[in-house]
Amino acid sequence: MKKQLEENIDYYYNEQGYVVLTEKYHRERGYCCGNGCLHCPFDYENVAEDKKNQLLAARKAQKGA
Repeated sequence: MKKQLEENIDYYYNEQGYVVLTEKYHRERGYCCGNGCLHCPFDYENVAEDKKNQLLAARKAQKGA
């Protein structure tokens, strides 16, 4: 039986109304799904190399801002 997701703990809605999964959710799942999720704690290990590099650069730029 799967646990029911809790809003603002496992996910939230962004300004456009999309569901965004949190880092907590991803850690509990235990692996990178390869979709380039905003809060991926696994450094996008299963994302295609070109997209992975873009995502990591954007994350680095955001932390520096």
